[in-house]
Amino acid sequence: MSTTLEDAIRTTGDRAVDGILALSHDLHAHPEIAWEEVRSCARVAADLADAGFTVQESFTDLPTAFLARRGTGPLHLAVCAEYDALPGVGHACGHNIIAAISTGAAIALTPYVDDLGITLSVFGTPAEEGGGGKIEMLDRGGFGGVHAAAMVHPGPVDVALAEPYAVSHSHIRYAGKSAHAAAYPDRGINAADAFTIAQVAIGLLRQHFPPDTRVHGIMTNGGDAPNAIPQRTEGRWYVRARSLADLDAFEPKVNRCFEAGALATGCELTITPESKPYSEFRTDDRLLDHYVHRAEQQGRRFETGSDSLMNRASTDMGNVSQWVAAIHPYIGIDSLPAVNHQPEFAAAAISAAADRAAVEGARALALTLLDAALDPGTRQHLMLGASSSV
Repeated sequence: MSTTLEDAIRTTGDRAVDGILALSHDLHAHPEIAWEEVRSCARVAADLADAGFTVQESFTDLPTAFLARRGTGPLHLAVCAEYDALPGVGHACGHNIIAAISTGAAIALTPYVDDLGITLSVFGTPAEEGGGGKIEMLDRGGFGGVHAAAMVHPGPVDVALAEPYAVSHSHIRYAGKSAHAAAYPDRGINAADAFTIAQVAIGLLRQHFPPDTRVHGIMTNGGDAPNAIPQRTEGRWYVRARSLADLDAFEPKVNRCFEAGALATGCELTITPESKPYSEFRTDDRLLDHYVHRAEQQGRRFETGSDSLMNRASTDMGNVSQWVAAIHPYIGIDSLPAVNHQPEFAAAAISAAADRAAVEGARALALTLLDAALDPGTRQHLMLGASSSV
């Protein structure tokens, strides 16, 4: 039966190729940023509904999330579809490809869920680029009862193991006092100076950073006029570390740099989390072994070295992996020298190589879930590790 099902899944997936590539290109042409993915969410959900999935919109009360489900088998397998884009550079992280891969894998499997004894879910997950959509879904019980969750992320090259940093996302605000910069500078409190002091302090702190930490950010508001003392400055800053525990120990040092800016200038400082922190990733080795085998069957070759570092990028899928058996491999789109979050990578995300990655990624993911369902050891392993609630 295994060989027969595998051939049938391949055939069904091959029939869906034109549709999933159209989906990838359509999402790419209409990028929507975190929490604003109204069109993208509806587009992915519609393709799954047309394939026979029952779709629940606004899943866990998030307007741009959905749940598409097929089957009632005891083993509950899920794939996650991301579709948010980046401000300014569109799909420069290739989430259009993620959505196409997850949708294609699900469509390939859906006629055979009863034969496999599985429940198959597709989670439409908004706001991965800084908003933590999966964390919100997780905290609201959206992943309850799921035995395994998987997705495939594009990068310059194929990398099997996800090793992302834990990360916090913060909005920084300094409030000072405006005054004429030439006539009455002594009556002002310069909020831009506060930000400058904080950035210099962070720069000096870098020599003491622990290994596997990153700090970076932008100023989003630096003042309104050159002849007025800036009374308000704002920015967005990320702090990354190897794990949530390391992040908890390290982040206060960075926050003290922001406090230094307030202390030196007399500004008021407000630090507001933009989302709950993203966790490090816990990979399910059994499931990843199946994926590597199936990807290599498609001709994929996994890389190491400096070109493979996209696997260190943070993801809210890490939080899911702490509760559910999960994998998050990377699939290459032959974009080098362009890498994720560059405009050139956005252009590469609808190239012939990207289309090939979408097709081969969907096939490898579908066959990975087939193996999870049919391999007795993997099936038992996943069912014993089920989370009945989160």
